[in-house]
Amino acid sequence: MKKKWSVKLLLIILITLASLVVNLLPRWPLKLGLDLQGGTHLVLDTDMSQIDEADRNDALNSVKEIISRRVDLYGVAEPLIQTAEVGDSSRLIVELPGIQEVSQAVSLIGQTAQLDFRSSVEEAALPADEQASPSALVFISTGLTGQDLKKAGVSFSQSGAQASQPVVDLEFTGEGAQKFAALTKDSVGKPIAIFLDDQLVTAPIVNEPILDGRAVISGNFTADTASQLAIQLNAGALPVPVKIIAQKNISATLGNASIIQSVRAGLIGLGLVSVFMIFLYGWPGVIAVVALSIYGLITLSLYRLIPVTLTLPGIAGFILSIGMAVDSNILIFERLKEELRAGRPHRLALELAFGRAWDAIKDANVTTIMVSLILINPLNWQWLNSSGLVRGFALTLFLGVLISLFTGIIVTRTLMRLFLKGRHD
Repeated sequence: MKKKWSVKLLLIILITLASLVVNLLPRWPLKLGLDLQGGTHLVLDTDMSQIDEADRNDALNSVKEIISRRVDLYGVAEPLIQTAEVGDSSRLIVELPGIQEVSQAVSLIGQTAQLDFRSSVEEAALPADEQASPSALVFISTGLTGQDLKKAGVSFSQSGAQASQPVVDLEFTGEGAQKFAALTKDSVGKPIAIFLDDQLVTAPIVNEPILDGRAVISGNFTADTASQLAIQLNAGALPVPVKIIAQKNISATLGNASIIQSVRAGLIGLGLVSVFMIFLYGWPGVIAVVALSIYGLITLSLYRLIPVTLTLPGIAGFILSIGMAVDSNILIFERLKEELRAGRPHRLALELAFGRAWDAIKDANVTTIMVSLILINPLNWQWLNSSGLVRGFALTLFLGVLISLFTGIIVTRTLMRLFLKGRHD
């Protein structure tokens, strides 16, 4: 039995050392949110007056796709871009850490995506003024653009070897159908490349001329990848005007001051909790403080490895989870006191204390985990919370509760079995 707990102690030491290494090395920095790093927060309203009601959700997702791509190309770290329905308005919330100038932020999102259909030609067939490509096959513009595409959608193939497989349907306008018919007549057996903002999206092969303005792109699509491609294509087909209705700039200085204040508050709270535990419970309280320190190291290392984007609410969730970790120890220690007062030997009292306190610990923590998952909303249900700040709070609380279960039950229990064994026998 002693060997068994010695192995657990070794495992705890290894996990603690690994967490310490992760927290000390600069390879895994903490990722800070907008409120700590500074940047720009924008709320944009979309003008859906020219969009059919059935197409408005696709249009909103298309605008989100445009903005996401432009922000990614610009190199903004950890942006938050999400949609929101407020009454009859469809809005986007855009948070850009590190971007301090509103005009700079607007330049990132204010352009319209350009969808361009290009035909493939042999390099030798290129006009003299065209720049040659290193490959034998290059693409040139045809004049068919996103303005000629009426709509892109997802359906499922009804025949052939790919029956029941997701495909992407294209429907062109009247003028676009004529352009597309001429293009496909000249491109049978060749690819037609679709570029969005000069980036290649897809290059399907033309099997036969398409004269009715309706085309199908097939391939090894999943439902998600087909939907993503349709959204990208609609980004050019359904441009939606947007306007800024709210803006907020957060300076890096303010964010740094918030970090310092939060760390100071956390250290004061941790110090008071440590004094309380040691004063009230003695040596078991010392072990609880050690377990709490291990909890902090493991939690911070996971924040770095996952990584978790820390915000002020996220730090609040972390501090709250420290309190819940202490709750587990208090339940165990109070139960231990009761067992000892009943005259049971220390070893038996310790086992009974952990066993009988587990039900209360489990119920409290499972309830918190369920609430955290609801706030995180991992499936992005529209009728649940979708706020990034609330999600940040819930994520840190969720991780903290899981790790507190490990440190409160495994770490504290192992240390007490090894170092307080027989003290009251």
